[in-house]
Amino acid sequence: MDYRTNTPEIIREFLFYHETIKSHSKKTIDEYFLDLRMFFRFMKIHKNKLPRDTNFEDISIMDIDKNFVQSVTISDVYEYLAFLSRDRPKQQNSRNTDYGLGASARARKIAVIRSYYKYLTLKSENNRLSVNPVADLDSPRLRKTLPRFLSLDESMKLLDGVDGKFRERDYCILSIFLNCGLRISEIAGLNLTDLREDHIRVLGKGNKERIVYINDSCAEAINNYIDVRKLIAAVEKRALFLSSRRTRISTSTIHSLVKKHLLAAGLDSTKYSSHKLRHTAATLMLKSGVDVRTLQELLGHEHLNTTQIYTHVENSSLREAAILSPLSGYKKGAKSK
Repeated sequence: MDYRTNTPEIIREFLFYHETIKSHSKKTIDEYFLDLRMFFRFMKIHKNKLPRDTNFEDISIMDIDKNFVQSVTISDVYEYLAFLSRDRPKQQNSRNTDYGLGASARARKIAVIRSYYKYLTLKSENNRLSVNPVADLDSPRLRKTLPRFLSLDESMKLLDGVDGKFRERDYCILSIFLNCGLRISEIAGLNLTDLREDHIRVLGKGNKERIVYINDSCAEAINNYIDVRKLIAAVEKRALFLSSRRTRISTSTIHSLVKKHLLAAGLDSTKYSSHKLRHTAATLMLKSGVDVRTLQELLGHEHLNTTQIYTHVENSSLREAAILSPLSGYKKGAKSK
């Protein structure tokens, strides 16, 4: 569904702002649209604008205006959170699904609502609100989990096991994952013109460019693949990585080849994925002494706290502190001398 024709002006201007000024991707804008549509569908029922037995997915939000948007209170939003945690299907259009979204999904939807009202309070001209009714809105508490990653030995095992018809391409992709920590979309989007002798030009989230330097191992993998790439009559001549159809490789194909080579290397393909290879690159670099600020820039993270999760995986200082504890050598029953 195109938000340009199926969204009231007071929501559409917010989406236009993020698309044109903030340069967010189409996928991100579509998610914003769906989240706000769900929110205002619920609000129309919650505020008795519609019968309770109305089919939720059929509710139109085209009549949402400034007065309605401004009438929302924090209490209303907490009611919405309760709806998400208890009554919202985890999988839409499925007969066999659990109900209640997890904390991370609810937090993302709340973040969109907060961003929307902040925009209307500070940025909007035609629909500006004098007061932000959700300024003090809290987000769901998230359970912090550490990212999964391959060990150094497992990473080398994965690379050593690459074989098959597309071995040069696949090895190069895995090498870029493990040495540079690129996102899967960034790898799929690489062009031949993005390659330099010692670095890669990467177009990341929000169309933000960054330079990622490559080591000798990664450079060799790229050069070996380029020798093969030159012999292919590419349909998409700019694309660095090609599919079997000689078009730009898709993210789904990259997902599949990662799973294939994990399995071939004897690693658990259900436990690891292409994104886990990005985690692996980050973790191995931290272990090798790369500081977190440098890692932030390399990974293309907008906020440092996104990068800092990796510091919890391997912290030699904390480990050393435990070893140096006066009680580290104590054994039950031993008497002090």
